[in-house]
Amino acid sequence: MKLAILAVGHKPPAWVAQGCAEYIKRMPRELPLAIVEVKPESRGSKTREQLLAAEKTRLRAALQGYGRVVVLDERGDDLPTRQLAQRLAGWMRAGAATAFVIGGADGIDDELKRQADETIRLSSLTLPHALARLLLCEQLYRAISVVRQHPYHREG
Repeated sequence: MKLAILAVGHKPPAWVAQGCAEYIKRMPRELPLAIVEVKPESRGSKTREQLLAAEKTRLRAALQGYGRVVVLDERGDDLPTRQLAQRLAGWMRAGAATAFVIGGADGIDDELKRQADETIRLSSLTLPHALARLLLCEQLYRAISVVRQHPYHREG
């Protein structure tokens, strides 16, 4: 099974790319993680709906080959680490490649959100998109560490 983070946006700052690369490197061979950058639509005089529709088209193209789509959204399920680990274990048993979608500055098209298999949130706080990428990489590594009973995750 493979995991991917599809992130609408421009190249992140070097510190974000380095942090993501570190967690990607730590992932087990049987659960590779990749980040796929999806080009945001140029703003110009376009409406929010036009921007989201163009990005939806690009996201759909990038989602080809993924059997499960998990959208990150502020109104998604709030999962503690152990619950994310349980979901990850279930996804691994099911075997379908899983894509996590992080929208651009204007979010994600509502139709794409409705069609997703799941919707989760990383935080109740508003996060910059680059930081959301890094946080998701770390949380996926943490979740697989819990699944494998590795001591990376410590609960008090």
